[in-house]
Amino acid sequence: MAGVSNVLESVREDDFVEYYLFPPIETDDEQQQESILRAILDKANKTIHKYTKNFLWHKDEFRLTTRTSISNYLTEIDGKKENLPPHLYGVSHYGDNIEDEWFMVFLLLQLSKEISDSIVRVYDADGEFLLIEAADYLPTWADPGTCENRVYMYGGNVHLIPRESTNCSITMSEAIRKIRQDPVQTVASPDIQNSIRLKLVGYPDKLQDNIHNAVVYIPSGVAKVLHAKPNLVSAAVQAFCNRDSIDLKACRAMKYFPPEGRVKRRVAFTKCLYAMLTHSKYLPDRRTGWNLPPCNSPEYKSNILGVKLACGFEILASQAKPKSDVETDRGWQNYLNSLKEKGYFRDYLEHSISHNNLLNKAKEYYVDHRDSMHQSNSLGREILDLSRNSDIELEDDKNLTDDDDSWLNISPEELDKMLREKYGQKKIFNVNNNTDASAFTEKLSSFLSHVSDVDGAEFPDENRSPIRPPRRKDKTKVSFSGDEKPEETAVNNKINFDPNAFTCALQNILNFSIPEDDSWDLESDSDMSEYEDDNYVKNENYQDPKDRSELEKYMEEMDKELANTTIGKSFEMKKPENFEDIENFTPVDINVNALKYILESYKSQLGEAGPSSNMLGPMGVHLNAKENGDLD
Repeated sequence: MAGVSNVLESVREDDFVEYYLFPPIETDDEQQQESILRAILDKANKTIHKYTKNFLWHKDEFRLTTRTSISNYLTEIDGKKENLPPHLYGVSHYGDNIEDEWFMVFLLLQLSKEISDSIVRVYDADGEFLLIEAADYLPTWADPGTCENRVYMYGGNVHLIPRESTNCSITMSEAIRKIRQDPVQTVASPDIQNSIRLKLVGYPDKLQDNIHNAVVYIPSGVAKVLHAKPNLVSAAVQAFCNRDSIDLKACRAMKYFPPEGRVKRRVAFTKCLYAMLTHSKYLPDRRTGWNLPPCNSPEYKSNILGVKLACGFEILASQAKPKSDVETDRGWQNYLNSLKEKGYFRDYLEHSISHNNLLNKAKEYYVDHRDSMHQSNSLGREILDLSRNSDIELEDDKNLTDDDDSWLNISPEELDKMLREKYGQKKIFNVNNNTDASAFTEKLSSFLSHVSDVDGAEFPDENRSPIRPPRRKDKTKVSFSGDEKPEETAVNNKINFDPNAFTCALQNILNFSIPEDDSWDLESDSDMSEYEDDNYVKNENYQDPKDRSELEKYMEEMDKELANTTIGKSFEMKKPENFEDIENFTPVDINVNALKYILESYKSQLGEAGPSSNMLGPMGVHLNAKENGDLD
């Protein structure tokens, strides 16, 4: 049966959205279930048509089908094993236009209002994507692992089924039952509701703002197809932008839509489709017959857009194959045998009315699934039929005009405004010639010392200081103190030492820490190189010794020697304080040097992305090249 399981196996793309509508159906009779679902589907389609009339989908349209209890046998072979109550079901791909997905959410929310006592579930490749918009208001237990099958729409509201125990899993059937029993208990908080509704503001009125009309020169066959079914422009643009080497051969031949006899037409695109088609580079083969005006001609854009659109239809037409008979399809025979083994036909006699009804339903499900996996074949056949059977007369309209496409170009100021509207105003740390270097390095040190957890990297919050997780202590106690007697050490067979004294001495060596006195600024001396050993245990009660160690004296002497070398002259210096014995000696200002070299790195990026901007941007540090000027 390994081969049977592959009959309906599909590789779903990441841009899918899957949705269910569960009406209240109590009967177990298949025919009554089908009759009730058909009536509900008709009502749902009227609601959908009311909002989607003349709407142009970017990829797949919103479409519902009926599924009775017997459909559980069909979907079980398709990889879904849960037995669901009778419902309406659909799956669509929205491509690169995320607005289509949210418009589908709007439609589902309206259906939950207009179809009485119906429960709606929707999810995509990210899972319960509705909660992404309300991430700031979710309960503490909610995360991608615990929210599966817990988000629904009922009566025009979003419902989030609370977790009752440590067991996170819940089936859709259990969730539907909980909502019907106590909808007040499962309704989501007002903050969650408002966050999700904010994404739906403006629908359906703003749909027209997403349409762009462009004038194109296209072959007459393409014009006939678009006149009969304007929404096929989506499939043509997708086919052209995703073309491969085999598709390019079809574009060079132009067997079905030759370039001769082109007509001028005004075609409606979604803005996303228009941008895709405009920015897809393509130079047609002159031997095919495309005679284009010069690139600087006002007519060039209309001609090249028409070439690209015609090539998209040509690719789809070249992929059309004759419609095969289901009875001779080997995949159908394997699928039918698997249904018989699962008991799909029950005890009905072959060729009986009940048996034939189940057989026709299985055929319909198989054909729909097969065509969805090979959509270009069915689209190609439809395009060829429309181009051959259309009898309309085509004439050029000289008064056609394009819509303004200046929306394709976004200035940096407009982008910043869009980001502020989306994510809010962020506190900016501006860096210019008057910037306090110590404040800058303090912010940088806070970022470098921040510890993120297993869920990912996070930037430190300005309102709280970074907290390191407690270190694990080694169970083996080691001491270097001389308080213990040799006899006790021999008996215990352990080495004990004072960890506080050891770790402090070790950290002083690693950090080159110099105690606070009149000559050194402890806060700015070594903050930029504060690293911890894995076995470090911080002792807040420990006080640094006042006596200066031999290492500190050695480091001071080395600083004095380097002060007169070329290496010392390359650093920014502090004002002289207690070094009267060395002429012209000033200690290195670490804060100013850190700021200086980061600014130099930023300027070397020449406005492009680089390590400085990538690190400082999320920290809220803004570097303005115009204000910075010379680094000196």
